[in-house]
Amino acid sequence: MSLGPSSASASFSRDRDLDDVTLSRARAGEQPAQAALIERYQRPVFALLWRMVGPQRALVEDLAQETFLRVLRALPGFDPNGGGRLVTWILTIATRLALDHLRSLNGRGDPGTVAGGVPVVLPRPDQDAQRRALAVALVRAVDALAPPFRAAFLLREVQGLSYQEVSQALDVDVGTVKSRLSRARAVLQRALAEVHDE
Repeated sequence: MSLGPSSASASFSRDRDLDDVTLSRARAGEQPAQAALIERYQRPVFALLWRMVGPQRALVEDLAQETFLRVLRALPGFDPNGGGRLVTWILTIATRLALDHLRSLNGRGDPGTVAGGVPVVLPRPDQDAQRRALAVALVRAVDALAPPFRAAFLLREVQGLSYQEVSQALDVDVGTVKSRLSRARAVLQRALAEVHDE
C-alpha cells in the first residue's frame, strides 16, 4: 500500500467522492476497486494526519496505513445509503487514530496540547514580509491548538466537512463542535492580530 501524496494540503472536494460502482466492488473485496479507494482518499487522510501529529513522515505513513487497513476491514459494513459520506467515515477513522496516538504521548485521558507542526503552503519569497509573517503565525497558532480543537478546525475548515459530519467524526454534539471551532478561530484571530500590530 503506497501512501504519500506529493502535497499534504488541499481540502477534499465533494465532487471527488468515489463512484457507486467502484465502492460496491471495493465493499465486495475486489482489489483493484480497493486500490482505487485508497488512491482517491489517501491525500485527504495523509493531509489530516500530517496536520494532526506533525511533520513526522514515518509516523504519518504508519497511521495512514493503519487507517486504510481499518477501512478495508470494515468496508463491507459501510452503508452507502446510510446518510453518511464515505470521506467522512474514512476521515473519522484517521482522526480517531491521530487523537489516540496523541493521548498515548502524554499518558493522560485527554490529548492535551501536543504540537502538530502544521505544514501549509507558505507565500513565495517574492511576496511581502507581512504576508509571510501572517502565514507563519497561522501555522504556529494552528500548531498550538489542543488536538481536539485542531481536529475540529482541520475537519471543518481544511477538509470542508459539515458541522454534523465533524460532530460524527469526533463523537461529540454539534454544539461542542461549534464551541471548539469558535475557540480555535479566536486563538487564530489573536495570533494574526498580533502579527498585524507589529
